[in-house]
Amino acid sequence: MTGLVHAPAGALRGASTGAVTAFLGIPYGMAERFAAPRPVPVWEGVRDAGRPGPACPQPPSRLERVMGPGSDLVQDEGCLSLNVWTPGGTGLPVLVWLHGGGFTSGSGAEAWYDGALLAERGRMVVVTVNYRLGALGYLYLSPTFGPANVGLLDQIAALGWVRENIAAFGGDPGRVTLAGQSAGALSALALLGRPAGSCLFQQVVLQSTPTGVPPYSPREAAGIGRRLLDVLGLRSGEADRLRTVQVSRLLAAQGEVARRMAVPFRVTPPFQLVADGGVHADLLAGVPDTVPMLIGTTRDEARAFFPRAPAEVTARLFGTGALLPARRPAFAFRFDWSPPGSAFGACHCIELPFVFGGQDAWRAAPMLAGAESADLRRLTDELHSAWTGFVHAGSPGWSPFPHVRRFT
Repeated sequence: MTGLVHAPAGALRGASTGAVTAFLGIPYGMAERFAAPRPVPVWEGVRDAGRPGPACPQPPSRLERVMGPGSDLVQDEGCLSLNVWTPGGTGLPVLVWLHGGGFTSGSGAEAWYDGALLAERGRMVVVTVNYRLGALGYLYLSPTFGPANVGLLDQIAALGWVRENIAAFGGDPGRVTLAGQSAGALSALALLGRPAGSCLFQQVVLQSTPTGVPPYSPREAAGIGRRLLDVLGLRSGEADRLRTVQVSRLLAAQGEVARRMAVPFRVTPPFQLVADGGVHADLLAGVPDTVPMLIGTTRDEARAFFPRAPAEVTARLFGTGALLPARRPAFAFRFDWSPPGSAFGACHCIELPFVFGGQDAWRAAPMLAGAESADLRRLTDELHSAWTGFVHAGSPGWSPFPHVRRFT
């Protein structure tokens, strides 16, 4: 494929790297603080798509201790962009990736999620999405202040952009798999139960879904919003001042609220999904029984957060049983591998290096310390094969649930 495409959104020039062309930092929406996203006007001329867009403003990840430091990305509230990797061709299946990070950190532009290898080996178009995080994406005070879950509305806007534009990159808008890990998996689950979201994709991958983190009720979320106001020294009647508070102050206050709400063996962030605006209090409510699913977990999920967490904490926070009703075509796997002698075990996020395969981006990850190169290559091949099979044909290559494939 050439590095120039003419999409309905406008002309774009990407960068070819061998068999794949990358188009980075493509704006899919724009929004005022705490407001729903709106479409970006069609631009004139050819837009350079050779560099990633900014990440949403955020604190350091609480999982740096296992994943290592993230990319040194610029942060800005104008963060609604996505990235596309395509091997060229027409009618290719599309994988849209929603990153994790506890609704607080992360970016689709992280080097960890470079989609080039997956696009090349899997003959698919890979899309990664930036969406708003923390209080900027999930603050809720009242229906009159602003809509709930604007970060989720960002994801819907990105999926809408994919539907309208992905054919220009060789993708088939009728063959979209939505995939997410951790907070991204919870987001995908929420979108499955929301008609405005579920019509934009045909199947789903849910990896390390924190099913033990239900959405807040509007009342709970409003109470957390008032805590944020209190930390900032604002009264309830001064909520509109949040729209102009310096983002550094907002992030500092967000961190203070998180510290005040911290509970042992709990991973629920203060700003996350709210059961409002089409998001169900029970995220499984309204999920179609006919959507094919690939559902995975890791053996020692909770050890990424709590080094001495007993197995029951992983089961409580990340149990997948509720996601696997017999009527739904579902395939299950568990990632059990870890480097010899690792203190982290098969912890939360450890499968990600093998899904995307960009080992150089993970060289500083403590959770991979001591790994053998042969294991890294073997597991990358196995995960790529499974995800590619599911994206192309709705099956990763093993029997449906109750069979569970173990990666060791």
